Amino acid sequence: MSELATATRVPVDVLVEKLRLLPGSAFDGTEQILSLLEKLPVAVTSLAPYLTWDRQHYTRNLIDKTEFYELIAICWEVGQFSSVHNHRDQNCWMAAPVGNLLVENFHVEFQDIEAGMCRLQASNTVELTAARPCAVDPREPVHRVVNPRDANQRAVTLHVYSRPFDSCVVYSPEQGTCGDIRLHYNTVFGKAVGGSQ
Repeated sequence: MSELATATRVPVDVLVEKLRLLPGSAFDGTEQILSLLEKLPVAVTSLAPYLTWDRQHYTRNLIDKTEFYELIAICWEVGQFSSVHNHRDQNCWMAAPVGNLLVENFHVEFQDIEAGMCRLQASNTVELTAARPCAVDPREPVHRVVNPRDANQRAVTLHVYSRPFDSCVVYSPEQGTCGDIRLHYNTVFGKAVGGSQ
């Protein structure tokens, strides 16, 4: 762990280069990409073109995209968090070049997307730091990401998603409801795009 904390950080272009060299099969399991994120912590300065902030909502900033994966920088103001959501049966890996975040995982006991009903049970929480990237468990992929208010700092996370998708299911564990939403980028390759999250 201490070796990871003191590892030399690399420009994000190095991570992109390594991801692009991988065969599609590397994105089918979780270990290979997780290992890559552990070995190649990204230098924050190299992310500057992709970092945008919004006081109302976290921002999604596309860095790279192929048929096998997409790499997104998500910028979190203090206290911001995602909805509880899934990833359309695709794998997800996260690293945190800046901040100490929480990934709260949920077990889906029941869901009926057509009726908009669900029942979720909180299962566990994982800490996401620069030294500790994580992979979403494909067996229990429903989760939310939180930049805790008491951390009192902005955060940046890098997300690698296998096989890009443009919608997901969001859940309200408190209300027992769920439904599909469309996903949007705030920036694409460092350039602002129209539309809201």
